[in-house]
Amino acid sequence: MHANCPNRGQCWTRGTATVLILGNVCTRNCRFCAVASGKPALPDPTEPKRLAKMVDQMKLKYLVMTSVNRDDLQDKGASHFRDCIIEVRNACPNTDFEILTPDFLGYEQEAMEILKPALPFVFAHNVETVPALYPVARKGGNYQGSLALLALAKDVLGPIQTKSSIMLGLGETDAQVIQVLKDLRHVKCDRLTIGQYLRPDKQSLDVIEYITPEKFEWWQQTAYDQGFSWVISEPFARSSYFAEKA
Repeated sequence: MHANCPNRGQCWTRGTATVLILGNVCTRNCRFCAVASGKPALPDPTEPKRLAKMVDQMKLKYLVMTSVNRDDLQDKGASHFRDCIIEVRNACPNTDFEILTPDFLGYEQEAMEILKPALPFVFAHNVETVPALYPVARKGGNYQGSLALLALAKDVLGPIQTKSSIMLGLGETDAQVIQVLKDLRHVKCDRLTIGQYLRPDKQSLDVIEYITPEKFEWWQQTAYDQGFSWVISEPFARSSYFAEKA
């Protein structure tokens, strides 16, 4: 399952890969996303060991783990993230990790405590778009809740790097995006990815605007000016693009 990512071949050649754990069916239906929505199967208890075997075979230096939303599970999938990291680390101790998590809605504090034994890792959670577009693009999400989760990760998990991502081209204004950057920095988010929204299928939202490469360069400098320590801003950039860069 690759969610129509345009960069997967490029990442694999650098020893980096992003994997989708906890199945390929999401309990939500965000209209920017290519992942199927419905009732997921129960988590596969063999997945952590199978993932460790894959990482070893691919000789990965950096692994990004993400997942569908699992609102059907009591812990929203937090323990599965933990088990996957620990199993891979036992098999491949030199592999570094980044986790791109759902919002763990209603179980945020407990999820952070569950994840602590799997440290260290970069903790990523995407705000995706500006709050004014949430009713259209991310109906199941909560902008303030996403900011609160990033703040909570800093508070509970200690001196880690946190990361978020935003798509452009859905009809947002520059002023709205700048406010998102300020909001992310207010919760001490360290890393940011900015990319062009591309329509993954006919049921998804239309692209309102294609942002020029020059404007992406401007957004990168603007984000650095806001205080982010790591910024990738390109048309084809996705959440885990060049994630391994120090």
